[in-house]
Amino acid sequence: MSSVPMLARSIVIEPTLAAWREAARPFLESGVEPDLIHFVDTAAASVQPLFVAEALSTSAGVRTGPRPHVPSSFLRRAETVACHRSPGRWNLLYRLLWRLQQNRDLLRVEVDDDVIEFRRLEHQVNRDLHKMHAFIRFRRVAGDFGEEEYVAWHRPDHLILPLAAPFFAERFAVMRWSILTADASMRWNPEMKRVEFGPGVPRERAPEDDELEELWRTYYGSIFNPARTNLRAMRAEMPARYWKNLPELQSMPGLLREAGQRVAGMIESQSALGVMSWIPAEHTLPVLREAIPRCRGCDLHACATQAVFGEGSERVALMLVGEQPGDEEDRRGQPFVGPAGRLLDQLLAEAGIDRGSLYVTNAVKHFKFVQRGKLRLHQSPRLSEMNACRPWLLAELDAVRPALVVCLGATAAKSLLGAKFALMRDRGRLVSSPWAAQVMATLHPSAILRATDPERAEGMRAMLLEDLRQARSIVA
Repeated sequence: MSSVPMLARSIVIEPTLAAWREAARPFLESGVEPDLIHFVDTAAASVQPLFVAEALSTSAGVRTGPRPHVPSSFLRRAETVACHRSPGRWNLLYRLLWRLQQNRDLLRVEVDDDVIEFRRLEHQVNRDLHKMHAFIRFRRVAGDFGEEEYVAWHRPDHLILPLAAPFFAERFAVMRWSILTADASMRWNPEMKRVEFGPGVPRERAPEDDELEELWRTYYGSIFNPARTNLRAMRAEMPARYWKNLPELQSMPGLLREAGQRVAGMIESQSALGVMSWIPAEHTLPVLREAIPRCRGCDLHACATQAVFGEGSERVALMLVGEQPGDEEDRRGQPFVGPAGRLLDQLLAEAGIDRGSLYVTNAVKHFKFVQRGKLRLHQSPRLSEMNACRPWLLAELDAVRPALVVCLGATAAKSLLGAKFALMRDRGRLVSSPWAAQVMATLHPSAILRATDPERAEGMRAMLLEDLRQARSIVA
């Protein structure tokens, strides 16, 4: 309940489950209804102790009955809820215990308002406890008698030290340690095998760092996995109030700056190791064409009909690189022979380019699709699949040595120009590359075919035609 009923009397207790049980027991045994009493702990503001005697002496609403039923499962979960900071938790617990006398399955009723609130508080305390287990960082200090001691300061959301004590006592049983919070503190004595609780300590009285900090940062940097970095999830799981206590976060900005480059390097090295064993040392088109059907550098070969190699002659001036084979290309084993290829042929003719003077290939050599009945629907390749096929594309470039490479679509552009390349922003712009004298990216013909708005499709067609004419003028 959010407010105190007018006839209720306040019962002042210490903020512990034991104190609440001691105070609630006589009321429950006497059958005092929840609306007639209001529990408030000494941590709440404006507590008036004089109400205690008045409440205990009241006899309104008292009835006798059988011995109360108190399920052990309720008490176990109540121990968690009692650590929440909600001032209404004591009244919620009494209300649930009162109602359990009439319905012993009450806690299984998931749509009940009191049960919903009970589970919400329980979940929040358990989550806070999990964060304490994860985010405690001990600093080494000298004890009163010169012995080694470890101290940590933590800022929990709730009053969870009693719940946390068994975990730390077991995990750090041989250490002499203290965990300080603003509300309370606890200290483990390894000789006595006992946790001792004490008053709270302000943050400024806790140690800031020690010589172990640098070792911890070095260790964290060595296990940091940039491929699993999710900033949104990190911020959700690691709120800012914990940052000051975590030495590894001092290294985090640098690790995050390097994450993209490290991921790309990991993918490229792993993919290259997998595919390089299939690529012959001699980079000539006949040798490469003969070798590629045996490639097992990624999983795409398992479902595709065949690898689709490039088509054209060596030492041509202009090379077109598409995304991947389509359904028709996969069946026929030739690049750009499906609907997108036929549109490309029309545009090449309008731009004054003879397809026979080009080398045409794809960044990915196998058709990736999802089966829908008899249809095989195109799926865009993943970055790992693009990187697995990249050595084949580079081998083709080494064999052809074109003056200009035109990347058709984002997949081809990212394969040669990097994952951060923005196609629509940089379309038609000449980019220097180690793989060719010049590289340019433009739209893929399939993007025009997929456009549902005729006006937009016509605009995209004009863009691609313009870029092809520019390419012709460069290599002419």
